[in-house]
Amino acid sequence: MFNRFGTTQDMMIQTVQENGTEVVLAIDSRGLYLTTAQFVGRPIADRNRYSAARQGAEQRIAALGLDAPGLLAANQHRIQVETVSAKKVNPLKASKRGAKG
Repeated sequence: MFNRFGTTQDMMIQTVQENGTEVVLAIDSRGLYLTTAQFVGRPIADRNRYSAARQGAEQRIAALGLDAPGLLAANQHRIQVETVSAKKVNPLKASKRGAKG
């Protein structure tokens, strides 16, 4: 299920220890980010996905001894894509409606 602002189980790559705290390495359409387990799988916005919280994420991931470019490439399949289904419009009917007004 697509969750525009939250973190789902499908987005999780792995859990890691950072300064004695367990954090979750996750991925979305803007790349890798670190979050906490409290945001995973809940219908709430994950503030760790916001731009300000992402600053320094690459350095934090590198400091954990992880290969960020390799992880990003290996986990592209986890990136959720939102599709919008558009209603097909018959151009002939649409032009007749416009002519009435």
